[in-house]
Amino acid sequence: MIPVRKLWENPNILQENRQPARASFIPYADLSSAQRGRRGSSPYYQTLNGMWKFQYKESVYEVNEAFYQPDVDVSTWDNLLVPSCWQVNGYDQQHYTNVNYPIPCDPPFVPDVNPAGLYVRDFNISERWSDKQKYVVFEGVNACFYVWVNGGYVGYSQGSRVPAEFDITSFIQPGRNRIAVMVLKWCDGTYLEDQDAWRYSGIFRDVYVLARSKAHLRDVHIKQQLAHDSKSAELHIAMEATGLLEVKAELRDAHNLMVDIGTGTVSDKGILHLRIENPLLWNAEQPNLYVLYLYAGEEILYFQVGFRSIDIKEGVFQINGVAVKLKGVNRHDSHPVLGQTIPLEHMKQDLLLMKKHNINTVRTAHYPNDPRFLNLCDELGFYVIDEADLECHGIGIAENWENGAFHKLSEREDWRDAFVERAERMVERDKNHPSIIMWSLGNESGYGANHIAMAEWIKRRDPSRPIHYEGAAPDYKSSAPVECLDIESRMYASVEYLESYAKEPSNSKPLFLCEYSHAMGNGPGDLNDYWEVIHRYPNLMGGCVWEWCDHGIATVSKEGIPHYAYGGDFGDLPNDGNFCIDGLVSPDRKPHTGLLELKQVIAPVRTKEINLLKGKFLLMNRYDFSDLSQISLYWKIESQGELLEQGWLSELHVQAQSAAEIHIPYLLPASSDHEVVLTLSFRNKLETLWADQGHELSFEQFILPVQVQGVASVVIGANEKIHVHETGDVLRIEGFDFEHTFDITAGTFIGLSRNGVQLLTRPAVFTIWRAPTDNDMYIKKSWMEEGFDRTTMKVYDSEWHRSLDGKIEISVNFSLGGYIRYPILHGQAKWTITETGKITLKANIQVREGLPFLPRFGLQLTMPEGSEEVEYYGFGPHESYQDKRQSVRKGKYTTTVDGMHEDYIRPQENGSRFGTAWSSVTNTLGMGLRFQAEHPFSFHASHFTPSDLTNTTHNYQLVKRKETIIHLDYRMSGVGSGSCGPQLLETYQLREDTFSFNLEITPVFKEDE
Repeated sequence: MIPVRKLWENPNILQENRQPARASFIPYADLSSAQRGRRGSSPYYQTLNGMWKFQYKESVYEVNEAFYQPDVDVSTWDNLLVPSCWQVNGYDQQHYTNVNYPIPCDPPFVPDVNPAGLYVRDFNISERWSDKQKYVVFEGVNACFYVWVNGGYVGYSQGSRVPAEFDITSFIQPGRNRIAVMVLKWCDGTYLEDQDAWRYSGIFRDVYVLARSKAHLRDVHIKQQLAHDSKSAELHIAMEATGLLEVKAELRDAHNLMVDIGTGTVSDKGILHLRIENPLLWNAEQPNLYVLYLYAGEEILYFQVGFRSIDIKEGVFQINGVAVKLKGVNRHDSHPVLGQTIPLEHMKQDLLLMKKHNINTVRTAHYPNDPRFLNLCDELGFYVIDEADLECHGIGIAENWENGAFHKLSEREDWRDAFVERAERMVERDKNHPSIIMWSLGNESGYGANHIAMAEWIKRRDPSRPIHYEGAAPDYKSSAPVECLDIESRMYASVEYLESYAKEPSNSKPLFLCEYSHAMGNGPGDLNDYWEVIHRYPNLMGGCVWEWCDHGIATVSKEGIPHYAYGGDFGDLPNDGNFCIDGLVSPDRKPHTGLLELKQVIAPVRTKEINLLKGKFLLMNRYDFSDLSQISLYWKIESQGELLEQGWLSELHVQAQSAAEIHIPYLLPASSDHEVVLTLSFRNKLETLWADQGHELSFEQFILPVQVQGVASVVIGANEKIHVHETGDVLRIEGFDFEHTFDITAGTFIGLSRNGVQLLTRPAVFTIWRAPTDNDMYIKKSWMEEGFDRTTMKVYDSEWHRSLDGKIEISVNFSLGGYIRYPILHGQAKWTITETGKITLKANIQVREGLPFLPRFGLQLTMPEGSEEVEYYGFGPHESYQDKRQSVRKGKYTTTVDGMHEDYIRPQENGSRFGTAWSSVTNTLGMGLRFQAEHPFSFHASHFTPSDLTNTTHNYQLVKRKETIIHLDYRMSGVGSGSCGPQLLETYQLREDTFSFNLEITPVFKEDE
């Protein structure tokens, strides 16, 4: 028989003996310790992190003894580090699911086979704490737990991602003590914690003991009132005490200079008032902080204070009276080894990386983060949407959400306390952080009376911040009133919808995209389209990309190959596959090209040309509060990689949210052999908390109006006659130093060579297929139904002749199609071979009506082993697509075939280069092929075919081919963000009914040319 009362299936019992929620703080004994802000320097703090004894039970009903008694021998139990998630330590099942509950949907009941983790820890308590009240604090335990100290039952709690604090004074003694905890994997609260994440269990955040004076400040609420003109501010410090206390409050500035002092007596509740003149205001760009010290008895409490106001005026979201744009990301707690246990330095690494990429906002998706994370946001400067630990998405899956079933739990009165408590515990813990600018009622949990009760409670407790909740959007078909919500929030709304909302006069609330531009795999490809509209309308306040990081689990294959796992890799059911691999950075925080794209799209400094001849530009400052005095402009002029001129401007006098004309004193050349490109680079003048001196914030490029003369060249063999030998169906075309072979029946080249060096190992083929990206997940079904992935070429007729000027011309009429369906397209290809060995292709294509848009159209060549060196003139240095190219710059690039590959965890189309003018692929001696087109084309070189990438589920399973596969595309469709969002915008779809593609292929020995 289990040694506890069964509390885990009753939504009306959320805790036993847990202390009321309070603000997060640590008491210190002296000013110097408080100023350091390191909790370990406090004599009133004692960590319980470390090694615990641990026993895993597959079911709570297997716990049939009083394991928590101090005399129980646990020496043979396993050792488990706390904090940690037990699944990453080999216990239970690694499990990823998005919207589906991992248990039968039968609220409030959970399976009887409910895994339990038993924790035991012996620890010492100092004699110096004898006259203190002792409290144990669990920062996070998933999903519910019971606590005993020295055999005595302390209490019970659920609600995984907010603290649970218990008074253990009557249980504890000086010297040796034992604490025991039983954690259950599931409870009724599991129905409210159905977030899109790996499902972890255990004591996953910090545990510690606090010693408090019998009379102490139990809670502190720092309320500020900023004068309308921002020339002065008042602090109203509301305190709750556990006895009679004389309290002194000191407000100090960043230089530790005293600003104001207040004193008073607090018994039960009290308020102290402080005042400051001309405060330095806090915002994400200038996170000016003051420090408040509260002296109460033997304790000193330390708080960071940021003075700022938050308002919504005429539908515009404002901070300190200024309209701001939230340039954000959604961030789950995710570590590739530790799961949801996040070290402090890892949190800091995330935020520094965000800051370097111009991100100013974090939505804590979908639960309150570690309180230390908020301290970092206060200090570094981030706007935070703090979200309640509430998501019951699975209700909408188990029943038909369209008929209102999604709102089932949000309407049930017996669940109201469970909903409201999740708001209460979040707000009480985090209420003093200036970085928090909105409270969120949770995520995808329907919308009803329980959410309204949450909002009403928050407004009573903290009316200074607006309330956000996307689940009340009209698409969810709730009939509950939405007056309690201050923000209109949407997920994955289209660009068209944003503009229509912004233009509608009756829309009185600002619109926030809590999730948009799904960053899964090779994407997102629509960021610039969103931000062109967001910048245009004041009532569009920005949004948060979904999401920050790939949630891959570091593991090792059966063959011993390290890799990142995703849903289903551990046999977990139900699972959502690689839908957790959906971030802007990899699990080890290496930026994907999508993050580079976001950085440029939301850049704080942009420019437009006024007069390129005279070097006049409009410089636009998109900071909300900062001028450009801390930024320098570096410029350079290049032609085909050759530096022609450079310089810098060190003084940029442009105020926030304004623009000014600048002059760049370059001298244009009279003419050039190639186009001339001006690159502007905006960089930090000085080192900051988050970046080195010289860190680039953004760049711009312009093609300068210089007459291009072109390059005249003498080509060996230009006057030599071409010889053609026809053997059966094969033409052998010989020139001065080349030999090409063409299969008349197959309608394509099967060999290319120069000076005996073979440059083609397989027949050239026309292709329309690309390995589907994650964002192609819905359109790929239509592609495959039409046979796009299985095309073969049908040659209707093929003939050749010698032109009057001695060139060889081959004409081919063909189609591409797959079995079952009619041909996808018909084409006429005209191949011309000149006396130099250059091949010119002119292809005219007609696509069958009624088809979905094509992934691509182009020519695929296979070059021999050793074709590793890549050179091109176009956009780089990384991959680009027609809708994902803001972060690349035009130039001449030299790389390798491996260097062109973007290693996505689930293989897919990657590494293409949009807008290429010319490219070459050669061996290390420069022997290879050069490609050029009449119009810029999409270029790709890889050791994997589209089929390799399509048919492989994990990157570590890819087998690199020795050959090099080249794609020369007339056009490739964009990548978009359709894995969870609107379909690819039509302007980025290859859906032309007819088009022409001209291409030149030249064998080269480039070191000689």
